[in-house]
Amino acid sequence: MIYSMTGFGKAEANLFDKKIAVEIRSLNSKTLDINTRLPSRYREMEAGIRKQIAAGLQRGKIDFSLYYESTNGESASSINTPVVRSYMEQLAHIATLEDKDKLKIAMQLPDTLKIDREALDPTEKEQITALVQSVVEQLTVYRSDEGKVLQGDFEKRIALLTQQLQEIEQIDQARKQKIQEKLRDAVDELAQKIDQNRFEQELIYYLEKLDITEEKVRLYSHLNYFIETLEKTQSQGKKLGFIAQEIGREINTIGSKANDADLQKVVVQMKDELEKIKEQLLNVL
Repeated sequence: MIYSMTGFGKAEANLFDKKIAVEIRSLNSKTLDINTRLPSRYREMEAGIRKQIAAGLQRGKIDFSLYYESTNGESASSINTPVVRSYMEQLAHIATLEDKDKLKIAMQLPDTLKIDREALDPTEKEQITALVQSVVEQLTVYRSDEGKVLQGDFEKRIALLTQQLQEIEQIDQARKQKIQEKLRDAVDELAQKIDQNRFEQELIYYLEKLDITEEKVRLYSHLNYFIETLEKTQSQGKKLGFIAQEIGREINTIGSKANDADLQKVVVQMKDELEKIKEQLLNVL
């Protein structure tokens, strides 16, 4: 079973005089990269939220956001009157302006609003912790569903690679025969007597250089191992990536030894399928 690194979760709750909402999004990443956006009121909870996310999600680029709004119509901030008056007095010395113009300018300057900070209620902290857990679980379910789709695609492509490898086996039998005939024809054209034993030795040496039996055996093994790893209980995206590299190595070696147009065509098709697998693996947890 595999998990995608892509996902989304959202949860909301009403608590006392506030409506709290949390969202979490995930994209693919080589490591766990957590980015949080929290109102200043909840900054003290950031470290705990990060630990909570890290405990539930192994890898991915994670964007976490927390929002809240007051439901009783009261504002969490108030005008810092002394600061505003000081700004207006300073503006009066600089230019002749009406009070409404001075107020408009003053309100755009720093520290004109005071944030009323209250200590977080333990119940509110517990509620936020529960919301974070909820969105992490939602994201995990989302990843699981996406992973099932990816797994089906991988199984289809590995089956196709296996089928193409079987085609290579069939072509390889005829290829060996063609190589032997080509060498014999070349010798016959020389119209010279040759040592038959030496010819047989040279022929065996040449065929061994072009032999792909070991590569075919290893490729079958890698393809089977890929499927076995897919079916493990834990998602192992990095391991699947390493196996894909080994599959690519064997396909490349077969291609370099091909010396046959029909076999080379199948190798190109296999490379194309493997590239699609590698692209999808970038999004596997």
